[in-house]
Amino acid sequence: QVQLVESGGGSVQAGGSLRLSCAAPRYTFRTNCMGWFRQAPGKEREGVAAIWPGGGRTNYADSVKGRFTISQDIAKNTLYLQMNSLKPEDTAMYYCAADPGGTYCSGGSRRYNYWGQGTQVTVSS
Repeated sequence: QVQLVESGGGSVQAGGSLRLSCAAPRYTFRTNCMGWFRQAPGKEREGVAAIWPGGGRTNYADSVKGRFTISQDIAKNTLYLQMNSLKPEDTAMYYCAADPGGTYCSGGSRRYNYWGQGTQVTVSS
């Protein structure tokens, strides 16, 4: 079992920034795909960003490209999502997730076995 703990959510105005953090066991970053997902009320969960084992490759949803950056600091056992130029449509519960398969990191939420509890991001206009 992989325990993931998110933090860093909050309320900001449009155009602002937030950085989400996800604490995970260190070994997770060497072997797992790590991803950020979000779910707004009444909508399906969607992938936001993914990072491959070791951090050498990343992938983003079109809606966040150029605004969000996924990264990891293995020394701190932490995954990050830096979110800039936030828009009201970014409002959602954000989840950190891990896929032990470690290969198809942008293959969708069903590949991810382990999930954090979520952190709320609210962007006001």
